Amino acid sequence: MHRDDQVGEGVSAELAAFLRSVDDGRPVKIAPSVCEGCGGRVFFVLVTASGAERECSSCAARAFIADSEAYWNQASWEDDDDEPGAAGCPCGSEEFEAAVAFSLGTDGSVRWVTVGLRCTKDGFCGIYADWKIDYGPTDHLLTMA
Repeated sequence: MHRDDQVGEGVSAELAAFLRSVDDGRPVKIAPSVCEGCGGRVFFVLVTASGAERECSSCAARAFIADSEAYWNQASWEDDDDEPGAAGCPCGSEEFEAAVAFSLGTDGSVRWVTVGLRCTKDGFCGIYADWKIDYGPTDHLLTMA
């Protein structure tokens, strides 16, 4: 891990280590996904190559991760040739702990968003979406896990 990494409370050690192992060496802030409605931490997740939307398995509240909502439309999917699909574990489960690694530039702004999921059934961890951020300011993204 980078000495400037920050891991939010509630991110499992396995998922935090996995997210860190696939990053590019820049410092990251790893934030857990937590349902604003009920505080739940288990989700069904829809993903594209450049976005993700999560649905709480307890209360069904939905939320976009980072700036995904801005690109969650038919025009973007045609450009990416990548319509949203349900994230699934090789074991067949579709319920996950979710966390987001925000890769930071030298100025502290978010440069990359990586969505990591950990299966609640067998613990399998994977990267299900990641995308570059090429605008600023980006501080608002850090609260959108």
